[in-house]
Parts: sequence; C-alpha cells; structure tokens
Amino acid sequence: MRAAERNRFKKALLVKKAELEGSVYKMEDDVLKGAEQGVSVDHMADAGSDSFEQEFNLGLIANEEELLREINDALVRIEDKSYGTCEGCSEPVADERLKAIPWARHCLDCQRRMEEGTLEW
Repeated sequence: MRAAERNRFKKALLVKKAELEGSVYKMEDDVLKGAEQGVSVDHMADAGSDSFEQEFNLGLIANEEELLREINDALVRIEDKSYGTCEGCSEPVADERLKAIPWARHCLDCQRRMEEGTLEW
C-alpha cells in the first residue's frame, strides 16, 4: 500500500478514534453520575430501570473501548507498513473493506472463515 493511501486511512482512523473517545468519556460520566445518585424506597422501580441503563452503558463502553484498541492497533500497523495486509493469508485487504472498516485485520474470506471457526493459522 502506498504512503498516500496509508495517510488517508490514518486520518479516517484518527477521526473515528476522537469520536469514540468523546463518546466513551460521556458514557463514563453518565454512569458515574447515575451511581452517585441515592435511591429511596419510594423509587425502587426507577432504581431498577437506572440499574439496567447503567449495565447497558457499561456494556457499550466495553464495546467502544475494544474498538478503540482495534483502531490503535491499526494505527500501529500503518506506522510499521503492515496495514492493509491480511493477518490470516498475508494477501492485501480489499480497499472497499478498509473504507468500510478501516481497522480490519483480515480480508473478507479470512474474516468469514474466522467467524465460522474454520480458519487455521
């Protein structure tokens, strides 16, 4: 992959990273604010709803933090010039796939095989 292409993907990854970091920060803040609020006996139903919402938000935070790790790993691959090469078969990852999922580690075929559990390293 040419340097210009890597730079284009790097910019897209940095934009997505900043977006996710802001989202994670806001969700963490919301969860902390919810945890700080006291619950009275009169509001037990609300407490159950709030608890569910906090658990849901914690799950979203975990998912977004995992995506941030994937983005950071992709940025490392850009720097070491291995970006755009499938980690399964060492073939190039299609440009269309990288445009859709710029942190993709695998070509579409290897990704499908991984999800099916048929990819052997």
